[in-house]
Amino acid sequence: MANPSTSRLPREIAPRSLPATAWAVLGLLSFGRDLTGYDLKKWADSSLRFFYWSPAISQIYGELRRLESLGYVESWAAPQDELRNKRLYRITPLGRDALTTWVRDSPVEPPVLKHGVALRVWLGHLADPGALRGIVAAHREYAAQMLDEVSAARRTAGQNAEWTYPELVERWGERYWAAERDLADAMLRDLEELG
Repeated sequence: MANPSTSRLPREIAPRSLPATAWAVLGLLSFGRDLTGYDLKKWADSSLRFFYWSPAISQIYGELRRLESLGYVESWAAPQDELRNKRLYRITPLGRDALTTWVRDSPVEPPVLKHGVALRVWLGHLADPGALRGIVAAHREYAAQMLDEVSAARRTAGQNAEWTYPELVERWGERYWAAERDLADAMLRDLEELG
């Protein structure tokens, strides 16, 4: 396997000018593993989606290209099988410095709440009450499923000493999805009271 280059770019690149998805991809690489874009997508699907979102594979590769052009990641081709190579990515020292700066110094942004179920109930004057209850009940089941999935992810993270902080966030995710489930239950009760 060829050694990855370690070229460093000047530090005048403003870390805050990157989108949050770039920081998420760089963050996945910060755990010290050499990963393919596909590996990053799988990991995002099993972790990030519980509290942020899971970017599409095309977004991951787009961010990897951007991060590599900035010197924040490096990549190289590694044999996959007799016919194909795969491209592996790793965070660079410059990328780790930028990510550390972003984590430590970026202003706290309020979360964006975009709740389609709440919007549909808000427009309930246009719907049948039974249909609204069905929408909220489906959301309640989704929240319960997400709670089960994030609990499984937390148990997996809890088995790896390097994942102390991801495990904490997954614990937060358990609380979040339990609250979302409970809010749906309360909304169902409210809808029942309306008749």
